Amino acid sequence: MSAPLRLALPKGRILEEVAAIFGRAGYDLSPALGDSRRLMHECGPLRVLVVRNSDVPTYVAHGAADLGVAGSDVIDEEGRDLYEPLDLRVGRCTMIVAEPEAARRERGAMHIRYATKYPRITKDYLQRKGLTAEVIKLSGAIELGPLTGLCDRIVDITQTGETLRQNGLTIIDTVCEVSSRLVVNPAAMKLAGAAVAELIARLGAAVAPA
Repeated sequence: MSAPLRLALPKGRILEEVAAIFGRAGYDLSPALGDSRRLMHECGPLRVLVVRNSDVPTYVAHGAADLGVAGSDVIDEEGRDLYEPLDLRVGRCTMIVAEPEAARRERGAMHIRYATKYPRITKDYLQRKGLTAEVIKLSGAIELGPLTGLCDRIVDITQTGETLRQNGLTIIDTVCEVSSRLVVNPAAMKLAGAAVAELIARLGAAVAPA
């Protein structure tokens, strides 16, 4: 009997959505669901590791997991050498640029600072736009940055924009669309290619149409 594929999945609400897709593909991930504090679960041909979303690319890149599911924002920010064969079309949101409404009236040729959890993506965005600005990394409460004078604009993800509106921020640009993706360690594609290819094909058939 071949060793199970090691699958890194993110904690939280997205885990149930991903498990539903795997279920439609014929992989029962129910042992990984629920209130258990266990972080490793045997699910038939898969060994599921439940980790933070931001850690999924690290586990896969270093070979601690053969494949995983993470938000495209995390994958792009990490910038690791991973095979990304499938968009699971869940966890959808938008990465945006926002600033206080008043700033739209006062904007000039001043030194601009952006606060974000995503400095790599933000710098790439600024380069594409031909803009020069300072980028400040924050880990949370990004919306507070412009309210305290820490920054002029933020780059963050949003689903409805309600938090932005409640904090007096207006979206001025879209950086990219975000969704959960399947990522695979390149070595796993060689060492367990048949099993990985079968999983990708079955998941692809199970993903909801766009």
